[in-house]
Amino acid sequence: MADDYTLLARASFESWTREGARIDVPEGLPEDLTNRRAGCFVSLHIGDALRGCIGTIAPTQPTLADEIIENAIAACSRDPRFPAVVPDELERIHCSVDVLSEAEDITGPEDLDVRHYGVIVTNGFRRGLLLPDLDGVDTVEQQIAIAKQKAGIRPSEPCSLQRFEVIRHSE
Repeated sequence: MADDYTLLARASFESWTREGARIDVPEGLPEDLTNRRAGCFVSLHIGDALRGCIGTIAPTQPTLADEIIENAIAACSRDPRFPAVVPDELERIHCSVDVLSEAEDITGPEDLDVRHYGVIVTNGFRRGLLLPDLDGVDTVEQQIAIAKQKAGIRPSEPCSLQRFEVIRHSE
């Protein structure tokens, strides 16, 4: 069910797709969106297929609302895995917004649960993230392997692990 988070994301990617314009932060949003900073991911789907997903591990914008706007624009136009969204697709797209808690260091895979925690893997300057509770990711080993692949970390290379929780808002 749409809420302020997904309505803001939708207004952002629709405005960008139709007009190439970034929306301003609307008046009347809840304080959680206007007085808080947090990393977030905006995911776009058509049916069950991913159509774009971009986010930030930590906040880069003055407010969570600004973070959602920027990541929604990036998800529809700058995800390197997909061409930019076109206006004909908009009515078929549904979106979600995952707001991330602050990441915490963990000692190993035993501190993860694929349904409850997302994972961040780091080796030097290479860093990858995988959100929790994703279809087709059923084990911690899969979760870490996918995050390492996204970061360009070979399976045999060591990495440090962090975990985080999300609050998922879906249409």
